[in-house]
Amino acid sequence: MQEAISKASVLIEALPYIQAYDRKIVVVKLGGSVMDSPAAERELLRDIVFMNSVGMQPIIVHGGGKEISKAMDEAGLEPVFVQGLRYTDERTLAIAEQALCARINHRIVDALNSLGVEALALHSLTSCVLFAQRLYLSGDDGRRIDIGRVGQVQEVNAKILRLLCQADTIPVIAPIARDHSGGKLNVNADTAAGHVAAAVHAEKLVMVSDTHGIRTEKENPDSFCPSLNRQEIADLMQRGIIDKGMIPKVEACLRALDAGTRKAHIIDGRIPHSLLLEIFTDKGVGTQIQP
Repeated sequence: MQEAISKASVLIEALPYIQAYDRKIVVVKLGGSVMDSPAAERELLRDIVFMNSVGMQPIIVHGGGKEISKAMDEAGLEPVFVQGLRYTDERTLAIAEQALCARINHRIVDALNSLGVEALALHSLTSCVLFAQRLYLSGDDGRRIDIGRVGQVQEVNAKILRLLCQADTIPVIAPIARDHSGGKLNVNADTAAGHVAAAVHAEKLVMVSDTHGIRTEKENPDSFCPSLNRQEIADLMQRGIIDKGMIPKVEACLRALDAGTRKAHIIDGRIPHSLLLEIFTDKGVGTQIQP
């Protein structure tokens, strides 16, 4: 009896959140080692199905850097990184497209369909909703550095995403974009998720990764922050506490907030049901960023 009462209490705690996010778009960026485990990935997708079933309108943007690196290794190619970004020639782009679109995206869509919801693949091999232009880096001497077929998102087809959400279909987006001449560009999945959330005016953006939110001290796990605002984020970036792979995640969150998203979250996908705990409970399990 006590166990049943506890379960009922959990549902009651979730009720105001279910009511608040009814028919609201929530962009979920999937990444990290949770995608390396079929069982863990399926459980995370089951949580997204739950969100959809209680009235939320999820949009998924996924990464897949580890699978791209594995595929390159199998092809005998050694990854080259420039200022933290993967140099992408035509062969690397073809491998990335095969890994992201033909394998990972297809796997996610199939899993969602098997869990009883409608999902639609959106990428460069089907209907593309991301449009980008070539990204060039700046060297110390001010010269432009070419990193190949890497893009920065310029436009998102928000109209089709909203129509799919209204039709109770979950869009699943792989981060291969088209340029305006019809070519293909590899884009950072975190950055793409921020642009998608901004374009559709999402209620929430949730970045699912391998990190338990943001710390105010790098080496001190007890310095984890459940909530941060823009000024606090800026201070942590200036001090170098937020660095490396956390930078594009935070910048994506800030881009979404600038466009009207109410809250953005960075959570650890390795925690069971972290997505539901962050959205439907009072305390949450990650760091929420709000204006």
